[in-house]
Amino acid sequence: MILDKYLAKQFFPVFLVAVCMFILLLLMIDLFTNLARYLNYEVAAFDVLRVSLLYIPKSFSYALPVSLLFAAAYILGDLFARNELTSVFAAGIPFWRFSVALVVIGCAASVFAFFFDDIVVIPTLKMKNDLSSVLLHQQRSQFQADIVVKAKNGQLIYAADYFDTVTKTMHGVSIIEQDEKGNLVYLIRATKAEWNEFDEYWEFASPVIYEWNNGFLQYKNYEGSNKFREEPETFRRNLVNVEELHFNDALMLVYDLKMAGLPYTNALADFHHRFSFSTVSLVVIALSISMGGRFRKNIMLMSLLSSLVAAVVFYVIEMISMMMARLGYIHPFIGAWFPVFTFIVVGLMLLRTAKT
Repeated sequence: MILDKYLAKQFFPVFLVAVCMFILLLLMIDLFTNLARYLNYEVAAFDVLRVSLLYIPKSFSYALPVSLLFAAAYILGDLFARNELTSVFAAGIPFWRFSVALVVIGCAASVFAFFFDDIVVIPTLKMKNDLSSVLLHQQRSQFQADIVVKAKNGQLIYAADYFDTVTKTMHGVSIIEQDEKGNLVYLIRATKAEWNEFDEYWEFASPVIYEWNNGFLQYKNYEGSNKFREEPETFRRNLVNVEELHFNDALMLVYDLKMAGLPYTNALADFHHRFSFSTVSLVVIALSISMGGRFRKNIMLMSLLSSLVAAVVFYVIEMISMMMARLGYIHPFIGAWFPVFTFIVVGLMLLRTAKT
């Protein structure tokens, strides 16, 4: 218990300095990435400051694993260099027991990271993206083109040339209903369809219906019906960014996309990534424990260098695996968790040769 308190007391000051340093680094990268556009559009310094402040929570989310890795590797290396761990081992305390405090910190950091992202990072990131879009004249389009949505287990198919998310109006509408064998029941075409907010159904403009009659496909004017009640949100799912949704909303998005017959691989990959990224804090702590004591000289420099190298390697692997998941080459679950499992294996291999 005394050793746990001592290790935590040594760890947290270094961690706080490291996290501030990495947050500042990420803020500077984001600033200089957009600096030319800020100058082109003559964005006020106060607005640039607002964007940077809104980016701090996301920067902290990115900086947390790297800071944990740096702080843990530095503290263990420093304790080895000062022969303090030699005294611990001489007292019969195994290295794994001495490192329990760091593992607990890693577990707490992983749980904290998940809820921090869901409660703080998501709304501030959305505010930052919206503000940046306005300042840099990159407003999102309110239209979504070439929509195809399936309902009722694929028996009812909506197709529209484009959908106006503001007025909740579909233009160039076609609705196809099939029987359980996939045979055509009818086809409805209309110039547009507007959502009736009061009765909650789609109202068609100039609709015609095509139906089979004695082996011939005939059409006539369609008087309309209130049975078409798929909500407008179903038709704008592809405009939603999973990173800007809370956990429950992200889960509903994946479900709605799947049920509507829309591409949902990207959303599912990002959904799994939300879980895998929150576990990185625990993974890097395990990695830092396996790296502990390997640096006897230039501990500060070597710990910083190893942390940056590990972070770069991890994010490159993550970028590649997530890209493959989004393109459908691998399952979204594998794309999100492959970097985590890879670093777990590397950590276990290094732990076998750690100085204990």
